[in-house]
Amino acid sequence: MSVLVLASSSAARQKMLKDAGVDFRVSAADIDEAGLMADLINGGHDAAAIAGALAEQKALAVSRRLPGELVLGGDQILALGPEILGKSRDLAALRALLLRLKGASHKLFSAAALARDGKTLWRHTDTVTLTMRDFSDAFLDNYLAAEGEAVLSSVGGYHYEERGAQLFERVDGDYLTILGLPLLPVLAALRAQGLMPKD
Repeated sequence: MSVLVLASSSAARQKMLKDAGVDFRVSAADIDEAGLMADLINGGHDAAAIAGALAEQKALAVSRRLPGELVLGGDQILALGPEILGKSRDLAALRALLLRLKGASHKLFSAAALARDGKTLWRHTDTVTLTMRDFSDAFLDNYLAAEGEAVLSSVGGYHYEERGAQLFERVDGDYLTILGLPLLPVLAALRAQGLMPKD
């Protein structure tokens, strides 16, 4: 069977696919993610649509560069009420974001798309609602000091599979979606494309 191309340098996405037994290689997408996100927000798109569009554009960009290959793109967008948020630029910005999120619920949209030869074959977006507990400033400072800049790779600034779980009071949705991919729908799509066995 062919080898999937993952259009992402995300360690979490790579680990999920590897643990699920997916044979893949990495070829990260090079797109203007911030510019595209700004255009989509200005165009009135909601968070789910933006996450899906970003995942799709990553898959399309790499599929144009690698003819004939099946490419998987992924992205996550956080929404606090009507406000759409991307990754924080530095730890100070992340601290400010986490202070806004504490004691409140927000939604995390995790999208995936498959493309080949510049054409989208499949796209899916899943949603998780996360409620952060009302932690102290001291706890937050200790969390950021322990995690360091590594958490800047996460849209919400939390590594939920690790110490970041301590930030939360309640989570409604799929665990793997929080980590970076709606994995079960992705696996079903890969089977439909003949990239993984059905039986």
